[in-house]
Amino acid sequence: MAVRWGNRLLALMAGAGLALAFPAINAWWWAWLGLVPILILLSAAGSAREAAVGSWLAAVGFFATLHYWVLPSLGAFSVLAVAVVGLAWIPFGLVAYGLLRGVTPARLLAAMLVLPSVWLVVEVLRSWKHLGGAWGLLGLSQWQARPILAVAAVGGVWLLSFLLVAVNVGLTAAVLPRVRPGTRLTGVGVATVLVVAAVGFGLLRPEPLVTGTMRVAGVQSGDVPGPERRLAAHLRLTRELAGRGHDVIVWGQSSVAFDPAQRLDVDLRLRRAAAEAGSDLLVNVDAADPSGRITKSTYQYSADGVIGMYVKQRLVPFGEYVPLRPMLGWLTDVTEAAEKDRSPGDTPTTLRVSRYVVGPLISYESTFPDMRRRLARMGVHVTIVQGSLTTFHGSWAHAQQASFEAVRAVESGRPAVLVEADGTSAAFDARGRPLAWVPPGYRGTFIVDVPVSREVTPYVRLGDWVPVLAGAIVIGAGILAGIRRSGRAVGRAGKPARDR
Repeated sequence: MAVRWGNRLLALMAGAGLALAFPAINAWWWAWLGLVPILILLSAAGSAREAAVGSWLAAVGFFATLHYWVLPSLGAFSVLAVAVVGLAWIPFGLVAYGLLRGVTPARLLAAMLVLPSVWLVVEVLRSWKHLGGAWGLLGLSQWQARPILAVAAVGGVWLLSFLLVAVNVGLTAAVLPRVRPGTRLTGVGVATVLVVAAVGFGLLRPEPLVTGTMRVAGVQSGDVPGPERRLAAHLRLTRELAGRGHDVIVWGQSSVAFDPAQRLDVDLRLRRAAAEAGSDLLVNVDAADPSGRITKSTYQYSADGVIGMYVKQRLVPFGEYVPLRPMLGWLTDVTEAAEKDRSPGDTPTTLRVSRYVVGPLISYESTFPDMRRRLARMGVHVTIVQGSLTTFHGSWAHAQQASFEAVRAVESGRPAVLVEADGTSAAFDARGRPLAWVPPGYRGTFIVDVPVSREVTPYVRLGDWVPVLAGAIVIGAGILAGIRRSGRAVGRAGKPARDR
């Protein structure tokens, strides 16, 4: 009993330790090893039930550590939320228990194919927009690991996750007790080949053709209370940018809490700001229109008024709307869930800024690789995200969201810029190299020169082929396991009673 509870505690701690591979700790190298302790514990679980418990506890440790910053917003439901999210790792734990016991070279090769596939299917399912988006995907931990990050251009963040899990499985076989030397050699050998192949691809990949430089100015006002004061602060900072040769000035999410169509004074002030600054202005409006419909929208202002607009398509569950509000609306009384639902947009948009085409996104949408891929297919030069993390000020959430932009840039083959009202603003070129990193405590403006390039990466061209392949592997492995189990059952049934 003591050993069992000791192993459970170790599983919880190992899961928490894996979270250190992500920002703000940024021990990215640990993602290549961090699953090994968990896999060792799962292989020695002793029963499928104990493997399920161990994988659940590891997931609880991981998600509670990585996303600790969201738990206060959930109030009394934080423990329940973490417990439910932890269920996601149970399929991985059960498959690991089945494949890593008495592992042989052949079983190891199967494990290095099936286990990453199971992991990836779980990541894809929990990345559904109504479940909170693609936070905490294992591949995101490699946002600083160039040249390995280049793998995202081939199969997106999904291929990075697959690669990391496969290497962890191979290294696990090298340290498991009672494993034959041939199996250990196979694990280390295949893991080494995968890493060398990834690094080699990144080193040999040619640079994109740079066709120009877009000068982007950001306004990072901080958390200014009150809609009038917030607008005034943004206008004051924007005036400081006049005459500095930028192509566009970007404000963060929810920087304007008034509908300019109903507040003509606000519309006039924004026109004047664009005229005085000498470039277009991208503001973010979070307000109700005359019909009462509330949206979060990017407004492109010139001296002549609004010349382009984008409405946020994917909204934060509970943060910007409450799913099944007639049933769950009472949660607004005990948590920080949205009092009123925002309405989503229904189409991506491109904006013509100076001589460039910009793909706008808003905050939460930065977590979704498919949205960036679609904008790349629409021919944008640069993607620009307007964000705001005032609710989670001072937490790991700032660096985590900023790190997405490096991965999104490599996936899409387009430079990426994030401007936060209160958070970490950042910019990366098409290879994921940092162009700007503005800490959350900064208050003021910044300018970043973005080298403009356009290339059609394999991920943009082929889409989510890695999750599709992983799903096929999982289904195929499940069918094969079922056939073998049926065959053994038939064999046992056909034996004489004395031989059973």
